[in-house]
Amino acid sequence: MRFSALLVAAGRGLRAGGGVPKQYRPLAGVSVLRRSMTCFLRHPDLARLAVVINPDDRGLYDTALGTLSDQRVAPPVAGGPTRAASVREGLEALARSEPKTRPVLIHDAARPFLRVPVIDAVLAALARADGAFPALPLVDALWAGRDGLAQAPRRREGLFRAQTPQGFRLDAILNAHRTHGSAADDDVAIARAAGLGVAIAPGCEENFKITNAADFIRAEAALEVAMARGTGMLNETRTGSGYDVHRFGPGDHVMLGGVAVPHDQGFVAHSDGDVLLHALTDAIFGALAEGDIGQWFPPSDRQWRGAASAIFLAKAAERLESRGGRVLHADCTLICERPKIGPHAAAIRSSIAGLLSLSEGRVSVKATTTEKLGFTGRSEGIAAMATATISLPAEDT
Repeated sequence: MRFSALLVAAGRGLRAGGGVPKQYRPLAGVSVLRRSMTCFLRHPDLARLAVVINPDDRGLYDTALGTLSDQRVAPPVAGGPTRAASVREGLEALARSEPKTRPVLIHDAARPFLRVPVIDAVLAALARADGAFPALPLVDALWAGRDGLAQAPRRREGLFRAQTPQGFRLDAILNAHRTHGSAADDDVAIARAAGLGVAIAPGCEENFKITNAADFIRAEAALEVAMARGTGMLNETRTGSGYDVHRFGPGDHVMLGGVAVPHDQGFVAHSDGDVLLHALTDAIFGALAEGDIGQWFPPSDRQWRGAASAIFLAKAAERLESRGGRVLHADCTLICERPKIGPHAAAIRSSIAGLLSLSEGRVSVKATTTEKLGFTGRSEGIAAMATATISLPAEDT
């Protein structure tokens, strides 16, 4: 079932600390917002994704997304003074381009651990009701209290902890917001006030909302456990390798890892000839099993003549991010007699780290020679090898 998604990211969320709204804070190197967006982007039935932001946060939004680029992502929508007002603005924006009866899933941007089965459960529940939301039954004892003292127990039967995404048909929930938007901050409450029937779908404990500083600690720990045990969002580690060669020709520098290294020759190449970025791009595509650089950027296509190879690496990183993955480590080796790489290795390492949004501790740049053997030994060109280690989510595997 094709559906649209609306992420609500217009709140200030400063209780979590960090000096910026929580949705823009990094979580294991990736912003909370981008992780939440990725939860939807990896679903094959997603048609459109819109994000409602505070009008003052456009710079934070752009930084949080980094290199993430997907044609299904709509331009950000300016939110209103309340959550309900922000949701309505987002729904109005979707209604201008999407089918009126298409399901729309409204999700808190601060829930970055949503999983595909939860999305599927909400969509399935929409087949029998006007709306649906994931929830978990209460299992703990409930007590009313006053002044720090227990007063009386409360029954927990029939009570649920609501989560998002909350799903409805676009026209129905938009009309509900237009007529009952002040009824409550929760979209289910607004739908119920408008007379819509709302079904309860199975939720997931991992789909918790980040609210305060302790939740960030919990979230970081959850990611570490997922990586260590091979469960959760980041469960599979893959390795890809790449190799590239370019011969020397006229010029006064060579591009290596995005750095212009002075030399008495240049590269003969269709693009800028950056062998190191070409090898690393192929390594990421290889780990994803998505072909190679020649398939994505054919040499026969004139638009890539003289192009910066950072464009190619950005596409590989974009494909990885769109599938909910990330680069864990990049190991790069240059093979040449000249130019000497040592004086430039730190700059090349820093450049690659920046292009991939990694810490330099996750990037290795080395150089070696072939002891005067072969074309590199004769200083006719440069070869490069790269290995990329990536992580992908469970649903992707």
